[in-house]
Amino acid sequence: MHPNALLELCAELIADVNQLDAPADSTVSAFFRQHKNLGQRERACLAETVYALLRERIKFQNLAQSGSGSMHRRLAMLAWRGNAAFLRAALSPAEQHWLEQVQAIDPMSLASKMRHNMPEWLAEPLLARLGDEEFWKLATALNETAPLDLRVNALKLKRDEAQAQLKAAGIEAVPTPYSPLGLRIDGKPALHKLELFTSGGVEVQDEGSQLLALLLAPKRGEMVVDFCAGAGGKTLALGAAMRNTGRLYAFDVSGHRLNAFKPRLSRSGLSNVYPAQIAHERDERIKRLAGKIDRVLVDAPCSGLGTLRRNPDQKWRQSPQAVTELQAKQRAILASAARLVKPGGRLVYATCSLLDAENEVIAADFAAAHPGFKPLAADEALIKAQVERADELVENGALRLWPHRHATDGFFAVAWERAV
Repeated sequence: MHPNALLELCAELIADVNQLDAPADSTVSAFFRQHKNLGQRERACLAETVYALLRERIKFQNLAQSGSGSMHRRLAMLAWRGNAAFLRAALSPAEQHWLEQVQAIDPMSLASKMRHNMPEWLAEPLLARLGDEEFWKLATALNETAPLDLRVNALKLKRDEAQAQLKAAGIEAVPTPYSPLGLRIDGKPALHKLELFTSGGVEVQDEGSQLLALLLAPKRGEMVVDFCAGAGGKTLALGAAMRNTGRLYAFDVSGHRLNAFKPRLSRSGLSNVYPAQIAHERDERIKRLAGKIDRVLVDAPCSGLGTLRRNPDQKWRQSPQAVTELQAKQRAILASAARLVKPGGRLVYATCSLLDAENEVIAADFAAAHPGFKPLAADEALIKAQVERADELVENGALRLWPHRHATDGFFAVAWERAV
């Protein structure tokens, strides 16, 4: 494809994504379906440019105020993540001169909002919580791309065996520093073509998400509920931990998400998982299981602000009002899920949010309203689950993961045991 044609397509895609009326990955996928003639390298260039723009949107939009021509073309030039020589071939002499001038600006001379690239409603509580030095480390980490983490299916093979199979396929993987089941890969290899993946030997799952399942620590033969199963990554981890015994209910309000989960479930070799769509957190299915469940995981609907390395559009699509609405959902779902737990059973509340408002605040409110649930020390539970360096992962008794500290997505999880 001619360089200018690709740059114009990139500008068109940026115009679509910048509307922020749908998740960026959905918008990008829809755009690629409309342009089936694009090759793999061209698709990668467009997608990576769009995500680079979303990560540093405030900076690029401010820098693009100068120059001339289409604003979306200027944004595409600034955020370009393809071949530099290819881009130069698409530019007029005036555009090339402008781009060189802008790229010569010292980033440290820019206003703080252009360096952290977060809306103020998000930056302010994070700065207050972390302090200046750590806040900037977090801001830097959130604007980097995430590595690819895999969870090894312990039902099928050991971690070192999976690592060896990846190496034989030309893919270098290293053990994750905390999860005993994780492998980490730089880049984006075509895993879906590997027999190791198609046979269910490994699943894509961030190390932080693996640690949530390890904190719940289900045992053989137990009755377990994944209350907000979603795409099922944690469900599969829980089923493998149960060694394919007992009963594991995967509840979700979205039939679409549960249907998407079925191929992954089929690959995994698990037969102890029972996916079920529920209408809401007070569904009759929930009532019938009240007081019967050994362990319940509530990975609650949240802002997703811990996943900004992967989903940078979330910081622009969320709002303080949305977080307030999510808090109401989180409280209702946690209270309802707690009814399932039998005496002596374990309840884990988790989010992939960075905000205290969705994490510590919800946990404290629940604890105050449910004195029959006693807090469990997350580090002790994780050590029992063979998690390495568990003490590094815990704040005030809860699992608290930060991208800049732990190289995972941002996660929070707190565990309770129901008094007998």
